[in-house]
Amino acid sequence: MRAAAALASRASRFARSNARAPGARARGRARSTVARETRANGKAAELAPLEQRVDLRVGRVLSAKRHEDAEKLYIEEIDLGEPEGPRTILSGLVPYMSAEDIEGKSVIVFANLKARKLAGIPSHGMILAASDASHENVELLVAPEGAVVGERVRFGESDEPQAEPQTPNQIQKKKTWEELQPLLVTNQDCVATYEGAPMMTSAGPVKCATMKGATIG
Repeated sequence: MRAAAALASRASRFARSNARAPGARARGRARSTVARETRANGKAAELAPLEQRVDLRVGRVLSAKRHEDAEKLYIEEIDLGEPEGPRTILSGLVPYMSAEDIEGKSVIVFANLKARKLAGIPSHGMILAASDASHENVELLVAPEGAVVGERVRFGESDEPQAEPQTPNQIQKKKTWEELQPLLVTNQDCVATYEGAPMMTSAGPVKCATMKGATIG
């Protein structure tokens, strides 16, 4: 009798397991597919051209104010057209320009930089600027009038789709910015370039005000 009862119990558990199995298998397959796609996208981003691994976007500076505890830092609120709302980005531009020089500008934001705290406040990206060799003079890179907030800039005038950018973790792990940044300079027209190719928006090239042959960072 006890043996019969044990067999019946095992049969019941087996039946319940089989009843649940199709859904569980489907969920497992879905998770596996997502994981494969994530790995594939990450691998594709790693193999993309260097300049397409970064996500550089047009952002409108809504406000800029001095950090109360860090004399060289501005705290900026920048609209990138994201559903989450403006990003908070900190930059060490106080020695070079006033808050009024920054507010309202269409700047270029390094958008897939990993967030980090600066003087206690998380900064979600970086504003790009041009600098002379001594770093005594710094000017913002500014998108032309008509550039769309949130649009991704490119280098060169091709209409081909760009590769997916790397994730912030990949940017950090692979030191992508450290590899790219030394190759970014302004040309004789003050246009930001990568190996001679101009940084472009839908409305034209990205420029600084006056600096030629300047480094970008």
